[in-house]
Amino acid sequence: MRDVATGVVDGRLMAVTVSDDGTVRVWDLTTGQLHRSFSIRHVDRALAVTTAVVGGRSLVVTGTDDRTVRLWDPSTGQQVGKALTGHTDWLFAVASGVLDGRPVAVSGARDGTVRVWDLTTGVQVGRPLTNYGAVWAVATAVLDGRPVAVAGCEDRRVRIWDLATGKQVVRSLTGHTDSVRAVATGVVDGRPVAVSGSFDHTVRVWDLATGEPVGEPFTGHTDKVWAVATAVVDGRPVAVSGGEDGTIRMWDLATREQIGESFTGHRGCWARVETAVLDGRPVAVTTADDRTVRVWDLSADHEVRQPRHSDPVHAVTTAVVDGRPVVLTAGEDRTVRCWDSATGKPVGEPLTGHTGTVAAVATATVDGRPVAVSGGEDQTVRIWDLTAGKQIDMFTGHSDRVFAVATATVNGRPVAVTASDDRSLLVWDLATGAKVGKPLAKERRRMSGMVTGVINSRAVAITGGWSGTIRVRDVATNREIARHLSLHGGYVEPMAVGQGSPVVLTRSAGYQPVQIWDLGTTQPVRELATDGYAGAIGQLDGTSIAVTARSGELSVWDLTTGYPIGETIYFPGWIKAVAVDPQGRIVVCFDSTVAVLTAS
Repeated sequence: MRDVATGVVDGRLMAVTVSDDGTVRVWDLTTGQLHRSFSIRHVDRALAVTTAVVGGRSLVVTGTDDRTVRLWDPSTGQQVGKALTGHTDWLFAVASGVLDGRPVAVSGARDGTVRVWDLTTGVQVGRPLTNYGAVWAVATAVLDGRPVAVAGCEDRRVRIWDLATGKQVVRSLTGHTDSVRAVATGVVDGRPVAVSGSFDHTVRVWDLATGEPVGEPFTGHTDKVWAVATAVVDGRPVAVSGGEDGTIRMWDLATREQIGESFTGHRGCWARVETAVLDGRPVAVTTADDRTVRVWDLSADHEVRQPRHSDPVHAVTTAVVDGRPVVLTAGEDRTVRCWDSATGKPVGEPLTGHTGTVAAVATATVDGRPVAVSGGEDQTVRIWDLTAGKQIDMFTGHSDRVFAVATATVNGRPVAVTASDDRSLLVWDLATGAKVGKPLAKERRRMSGMVTGVINSRAVAITGGWSGTIRVRDVATNREIARHLSLHGGYVEPMAVGQGSPVVLTRSAGYQPVQIWDLGTTQPVRELATDGYAGAIGQLDGTSIAVTARSGELSVWDLTTGYPIGETIYFPGWIKAVAVDPQGRIVVCFDSTVAVLTAS
């Protein structure tokens, strides 16, 4: 992601992000969910973003590599007015302010100019403010009653311009030894200040009235500083900075000291920082080139708790516990976690015990109790009582990673079917822990994926493999009852099976379309106009749907027609797992985050 800003949209505090794919995403900071996304179709990359209030409504303002400033309505995703043109090279920065009572945008570009735009009329205000070299960052402030712009430049200087007269207020601010990539403004002891971050690894503070440095530079970052912002925390002015060293740091502007430990969590550089007040608490909203958005509680000095694992999520399913719908997730942090579908809050403590990545999770009901069944790299299968929040059994028998787990009913008893890289399928009685029958015949080559379904009242296990063959086995008799070749040959993996909709969803290698199979005839019947890495089947307002994910793109399809429903939804990370709960909510796991989407 290239940049992040905050603002109020539809009466709620939102974060707005832009990225290289030309997509603007609006995130609800209260729920942590994606509120809306829309594509800026005229460009390849959106490089800067801010928000402004124009004519009583909140708008998103973008700066892009097509050299324009554009306004967007975040509620509809539609452009407002014409593009603001004048820059002759890429825009790297945009900020909003007020001039003579009118909302303005201030933009900085690689052409070495800062330009001011009247957002009501779409007209440039005055002449360009000329610098020497690219302008990487801009911010606005009020100095002695005058609106000013602060610019961070490639020539290692910080410049301050009077927006009304177009004149430089004081001499250029010098001290950085490399390009200035971030600027912000604030107030310290009643004096307006500018805060700048540079590729020289430092953060500096400047008196806007005199142009003099305020104290010594902040040192602590071990690599380039990409972002700075200011806030007030517990009554004291602070600066928040983000760097290529992967850390977010908070500095006390009065005492000149770092506050607490660095915030870590982003995997990557290009950090961007914005501050806001969420539910009365000062927070920092950050993003980086790991494509995640994170919210940090600046008072408590820790990340705001959102539905998130500490490492990437690999598996998801849904269940009902104590009458409320929940989401079960599992991943590289070796835990299984339970979340309330409606609120996104964790239910109980993480379920721990696995000693390696948890690759699969499923649910069942045993003796009237909801249970989760998980399998992972430690070669074990574990059973968890979801009401009590504890492990109640552990099955061993596989000699390699357990990569898939599914549940079924055989002779009226709940069973778990597990697939492993040891090329075997095992069936377990969930009530007694005993193996059911002999192991299903081993594949000659490793399997890829496994789901369970029902054919003619018989529980079956469906597997794929590198031979391009879909195999269907009777779980009770351990007999193979059908075998068919994927339309595309080669690798094929079953991703999901319909409940009440007798179909199977499969994916293949080489960007081949997702296939839909009829579970009754075990024949492929349709293709979806997408490839995919994760999939699910469910019901949405009475319509049977398929959900597919590729990279960070999520699509919803009508299973009957094979046509897409709505537009593609974009996420800031690689989607590893998806599910659809009985209420039609779509659960999306990307990186270490869990998001729940509703039809409304």
